Amino acid sequence: MMYEPIISKTANIGINVEIKPGVVIEDDVCIGDNSYIDYGAIIKKNVSLGKNSFVGANSILGEFLADFYPDMTNKTHELTIGEQAIIRSGTIIYGDTKIGSSFQTGHRATIREKSIIGNNVSIGTLSDLQGYCELGDYVHLHSNVHLGQKSIVRDYAWIFPYVVLTNDPTPPSEQLVGVEVFEYACICTGAIVLPGIKIGKDALIGAGAIVTKDVEERMAVIGNPAKPLCRVDDIKGFEGNNHYPWRDYFKRGMPWE
Repeated sequence: MMYEPIISKTANIGINVEIKPGVVIEDDVCIGDNSYIDYGAIIKKNVSLGKNSFVGANSILGEFLADFYPDMTNKTHELTIGEQAIIRSGTIIYGDTKIGSSFQTGHRATIREKSIIGNNVSIGTLSDLQGYCELGDYVHLHSNVHLGQKSIVRDYAWIFPYVVLTNDPTPPSEQLVGVEVFEYACICTGAIVLPGIKIGKDALIGAGAIVTKDVEERMAVIGNPAKPLCRVDDIKGFEGNNHYPWRDYFKRGMPWE
């Protein structure tokens, strides 16, 4: 049985916002006009959600950080999400995070604290950002992607399912060194990138590769350990045509479409 929504008196709810039963909206939340908050979603204090946004059922925005648990008090950790967000059911986003406009997730994605995410970013179902991550504009993460803390993924990069960006060179340790993925790079399904590695602009990481060394700009690498195969310009598509750099041949969802 779903109960009527619980909405704090200090929440600022815009016009034409639909709030379904079972929703909880805490203190100092701001929800933009024309948004839709689905059944059972929880929006904790100090969350700002831009207009024309959707929050799926049983999602949690502004999840507690570790400093909540000693005294069970939610500290001031702001979560800001831009306009036109689509946050699908079961997604959890922690406080101390800033997300741009036209953001979307698949189902049950997790984004931890102190992440900075640009505009037009997509994070797929069951993907996990472990916090202190930086994502540029038009970054695409498919399903089941894991980004360790301090990962940096720059504009227009693609990361495909089951990719892992690691961060601990001598596990377990206190020294975390994130992976950096540069603009337009693609990391294909099932690849693992070791701590501190830099993936160059327009580089291509083959499926299942284990990347132990930096990858040069416009280089394709494959294997375990990953080794250079060729320049991406030499790779042909199924019809024998050039395909890389991909931005010269792919337009769907891009600003140059």
